[in-house]
Amino acid sequence: MKKELIIVGDRVLVSPDNGEDRTDTGLYLPQGVREKEKVQGGTIVKSGPGYPVPDPAALEIEPWQAPKVENRYFPLQAKEGDYCIFLRNAGVEIEFEKKKYIIVPHSAILVLLRDNIQVL
Repeated sequence: MKKELIIVGDRVLVSPDNGEDRTDTGLYLPQGVREKEKVQGGTIVKSGPGYPVPDPAALEIEPWQAPKVENRYFPLQAKEGDYCIFLRNAGVEIEFEKKKYIIVPHSAILVLLRDNIQVL
């Protein structure tokens, strides 16, 4: 049986860098920052659906009625495949299928690097 990680809410799943000063994408992290490990970089593997948005229609139903509304979310900026630099202490490190990941709240991401490939 194959298992799948499902990221909830405003969280992203990051595959962290192995600790080099320069990333594959060409970003440099200052030595002082790297030594203190306040920030870290990595590639986003998955992102959650976003921030939950209350539905005004849900407030109009009576308490005994079953809600007929689906969850709505405000989407995140971070997308799969983006490279991100994030606050290290805000993340939670996990291991899934013998690979290390970090779950980071979207608010802890400082910068995103995305390939802008336009197809005409």
